[in-house]
Amino acid sequence: MIKNIVGNVDFCESLRGKKASFLLALSNTGTANIRGITQAGIPGKIHLTPTLDSEFVCTGEVRSLENIAETPKGVPTPALITRAIHLLNPYGNIELLDLGLEVKPELEYFKIHDFGILPSKSIALDAGINAMEVFQKGLAFGQEYECKDDYIILAESVPSGTSTASATAQALGYDCKSLFSSSFKEVPHNIREITIENALKNIKSDDDLFRILGRVSDNMLIFNAGFILGLNNKIKIVLAGGTQMACVLLIVNTILKTMGGEINTSNLSLCTTKWVYEDTNSDIKALLEMLDFKINAYYSDFDFSTSNHPALKLYDQGEAKEGVGAGGALVYASLNGISKESIINQVESFLG
Repeated sequence: MIKNIVGNVDFCESLRGKKASFLLALSNTGTANIRGITQAGIPGKIHLTPTLDSEFVCTGEVRSLENIAETPKGVPTPALITRAIHLLNPYGNIELLDLGLEVKPELEYFKIHDFGILPSKSIALDAGINAMEVFQKGLAFGQEYECKDDYIILAESVPSGTSTASATAQALGYDCKSLFSSSFKEVPHNIREITIENALKNIKSDDDLFRILGRVSDNMLIFNAGFILGLNNKIKIVLAGGTQMACVLLIVNTILKTMGGEINTSNLSLCTTKWVYEDTNSDIKALLEMLDFKINAYYSDFDFSTSNHPALKLYDQGEAKEGVGAGGALVYASLNGISKESIINQVESFLG
């Protein structure tokens, strides 16, 4: 079941039965090294999360570590959902965007786009990103990219990315302090707030838009804003993610306002999970309503209510909500007639 957040059903229905190219944007930020700010992975090895996620989505194996990434509470990565759906109704292609990884995935036969981007530093100190360069690389990639399928699903894996997204949106002047989600059920507000406060203090009064982004953002957010503008509506694209992808749209919005530009969004949408949409600690609908352009956004009504696996039950309790394109993958599954039970059975098979 697919439900509307904003917009109408027409965009989604136009994708029914169609094949998608699955693009997974991967990067590391030093923000993830702040103790207690994220649980998106294995403590002490959080930097491996995007690497392991990409390996598992592509091959069903992790190769840079002996086990899949899971939180300290035992919640397995949403990459399991994305992989399960690929096995049930394969994406036309899987391509990886290396936007600054500390450890490259051990993969053959899969297209890995390497843009020569380094991992960003902690926003608490100054992320140190050449934002204009990263944006221009995204813009050029969007202009050059030729989709081999009917549409694009654009996903991400960036540990602590909701914290950098919240800092970014606040730095750009959006009133959104309490609107961003977290991998935690109980958001570590104190750690996050102190980190964001320190990040915002680094902004200088004469900083322009890209200097601000370079201090408080992450590579995925900046690059994907460029990618969307570079595509220029030439193909349908689903932003597969929650509040981080909403932040990508807020960056696009600010760039257009700053430069006096406009965007045709008839081929642009966002798809997320029920866990994000129903999260009481965030509000993705409110973020999307801050945009000056129209957007179609949806969430999948999928949950693990009929599963008996204790690790999967944690999703329904609010631990881990989105990532690795889970929401977009679940919408893709619905549009291709894949049942909830078959997805749950496939995910459970990964966990033994």
